[in-house]
Amino acid sequence: MFNHYSVLEEEVLDGMAIKKEGTYVDCTAGGGGHAERIASRLNENGLLIAFDQDKEALKAAEDRLQPLKKRTLFIHANFREIEEQLASHQIGQVDGFLFDLGVSSPQFDRGERGFSYQHDAKLDMRMNQHQPLDAREVINEWPYNQLVKIFFSYGEEKFSKQIARKIEGVRKEKPIETTFELVEIIKEAIPAPARRKGGHPAKRIFQALRIAVNDELTAFNDALHQAARVVDIHGRIAVITFHSLEDRLCKQAFKKWSTAKPVPKNLPVIPENHQAPFQVVNKKPIVPSEKELKENRRSRSAKLRISKKIQEWDEEFSYKEGWKKS
Repeated sequence: MFNHYSVLEEEVLDGMAIKKEGTYVDCTAGGGGHAERIASRLNENGLLIAFDQDKEALKAAEDRLQPLKKRTLFIHANFREIEEQLASHQIGQVDGFLFDLGVSSPQFDRGERGFSYQHDAKLDMRMNQHQPLDAREVINEWPYNQLVKIFFSYGEEKFSKQIARKIEGVRKEKPIETTFELVEIIKEAIPAPARRKGGHPAKRIFQALRIAVNDELTAFNDALHQAARVVDIHGRIAVITFHSLEDRLCKQAFKKWSTAKPVPKNLPVIPENHQAPFQVVNKKPIVPSEKELKENRRSRSAKLRISKKIQEWDEEFSYKEGWKKS
């Protein structure tokens, strides 16, 4: 059973300002929680398009939204294919996009998916089970320097070099096959005092691996800019992030989009092609209430940012480098 807690549901619905006859895209349908709430606010002329690259998650969303199937369209694809997929279905402008970047609870809880350091399973971590690259290949075949780079950039792990060196030594003797094997290697590579604080010692490495296997940050950056191009004037883009790298990328992109281009001093009117195409709806991120935190502890790191389109998109406002570690 694919059960997934949808975070910040009411805040998302309010922030997206759903129109009954609108067209909306849930880029990460997951178990269908947000999708169901959005579709239930639409009338027979409205449409919800639900994307997910995880076939199992998309099937769960489709089952959940069966009573609303006349106003829903399900697409099995990575959200970086937004423009291509919408065009193939003759869908033009969209009134709103939602990105919920959290990993679905079943992906963590089902050990065989290999996402969690708390379950012993084959190293996998693929959200799309049909893609060739998995965590086993990254750990066993990627060179030392590349491992250091992803551990530091995606996991912000200060012992990246020590862990990568330990992995390099172990895999020379035999392949590293399972999550628990990797956890033990990480523990051995981190000094004992550091292991006793800051949560599970494997947490950052597993996060980094998941991001690398699924190319998450590049995919999100691509999809975010596609959404900016496709969303209609007055339409909104809502993004729920769960860690600092995603949030930084989203924050910097929204800031770039909502800042007018420089103009000569003393110019009485800002030319239209210099005006910002977007307006930030909430200057500070919206976070879960105390009530929600009690119901779902995994929502504690969630942040919701929303931006509204007010002008035609100009590619000069693209923010392509926001995810990189400075």
